[in-house]
Amino acid sequence: MLKQHLQFKLSQKLSPQQIQLMKLIQLPTQAFEQRLKQELEENPALESGKDENDLLEGDDFGDIYEDEDDHETVSAEDINIDEYLSDDEVPDYRTRANNYSPDEDEKSIPYAAGTSFNQHLLNQLNTVYLDDQDWAIAEFLVGSVDESGYIRRPVTDIMDDLAFTQNIFVDEAAIEKVLSVVQELDPPGVGARSLEECLIIQLKQKDPTPAVELAINILEKSFEHFSKKHYKQLIQKHGITEEQLKAAITEIEKLNPKPGGSYSGNNRIVEHVVPDFSIRIADGELELTLNGRNAPELHVSKEYSNMLAGYKSAKERSKSQKDAVLFIKQKLDAAKWFIDAIKQRQQTLYITMNAIMQYQKEYFLTGDERKLRPMILKDIADAIDMDVSTVSRVANSKYVDTPYGTRLIKDYFSEAMKNEQGEDVSTKEIKKILETVIGEENKRKPLTDDKLAKILKDKGYPIARRTVAKYREQLNLPVARLRKEI
Repeated sequence: MLKQHLQFKLSQKLSPQQIQLMKLIQLPTQAFEQRLKQELEENPALESGKDENDLLEGDDFGDIYEDEDDHETVSAEDINIDEYLSDDEVPDYRTRANNYSPDEDEKSIPYAAGTSFNQHLLNQLNTVYLDDQDWAIAEFLVGSVDESGYIRRPVTDIMDDLAFTQNIFVDEAAIEKVLSVVQELDPPGVGARSLEECLIIQLKQKDPTPAVELAINILEKSFEHFSKKHYKQLIQKHGITEEQLKAAITEIEKLNPKPGGSYSGNNRIVEHVVPDFSIRIADGELELTLNGRNAPELHVSKEYSNMLAGYKSAKERSKSQKDAVLFIKQKLDAAKWFIDAIKQRQQTLYITMNAIMQYQKEYFLTGDERKLRPMILKDIADAIDMDVSTVSRVANSKYVDTPYGTRLIKDYFSEAMKNEQGEDVSTKEIKKILETVIGEENKRKPLTDDKLAKILKDKGYPIARRTVAKYREQLNLPVARLRKEI
């Protein structure tokens, strides 16, 4: 049985303009500049730079779109032209300081086209004599090399693919023969199928000194003992002294485990970090500045203002003129909103970073990471009376230049733990102490996680062994056995 009834429901939705504002806040400086450039290109009523006759002074732009309630379209006659032509006051966005002078370096970063890593290998193959079939196999093998320089697929799989895709029927021995040619290409170690093979290829291309010969022998016959740093077993198995083993290990440590990463022309775009904020110490006090590129000077196009003035003074107004006025008003409304959005973005960024700076004032004055206070997004959101998501957008995508280096803002956030005095301490503080303890340990007898936990407890940080292991892994520090040196 069908029933018909009315239901009232309240819901809160973000308007398209609010969504756009959130996106603007999230953008770092370089991306913001690109967004600004795009808006200037798409909206002819918006111009950058100083303009003595800026006429975009009105605050009430009305609405040029179809009204959702009465479905009546606003006409050109309904527009108060004077609102767009008043020059009674200078808007506050015109008085903002712009620290980015036009004579600074070019803001856009050029990138060279370069040659891809695989093309670099193919270019070298052109200097090697191979018959047509071997060339096709070599080309296929080069195409299977990943960005690290390895061929991760078994020879049997390559053999099947050659048969199905290239109509080349060969056995594993023929592929191995061509693979040895590929493995002679630059950079040394390319085309290896494992770390062991990669290191051996590089060693065989070096002068055959006793240390190099021993290193090859160790990798070929005792790679597992070597990878696990079982030095006593290596000394016994190969009948060598500790000094000889140390010399061989030194040769291995000089090798590149990822030869593909050493190719400088691999077309990877290097990320250039432009700090969004700068913190300096002056007379014992912190000074925060927002990158001047985030505060552009914008104004309405003078031509658009003249067009409005001409329309106002015209005695007879044609349909095309009325249509033009509606178009101009639409662009002016968009320009006004964009200018206000930029102003709000700038204010939000500054307020948020200033709150973070004050919260971590002791750290920014000293640079000592042990002075970092436990801080979560909600701490800052409560301090500035904003939403946690807004603070997150600022922290996750912005960088700050400090006397101690340029860092991502989110790096200053951390959870809290209790020390023996019951005080909240930052997990970053504990990690820094853990890193220092490991850095000062005797590498011949590195400290186990149990011993590290005991040391931290003695220093007033009672944390469990599993927590020590978690922090050690977050610091990218291996277990004690793999930190051992001879």
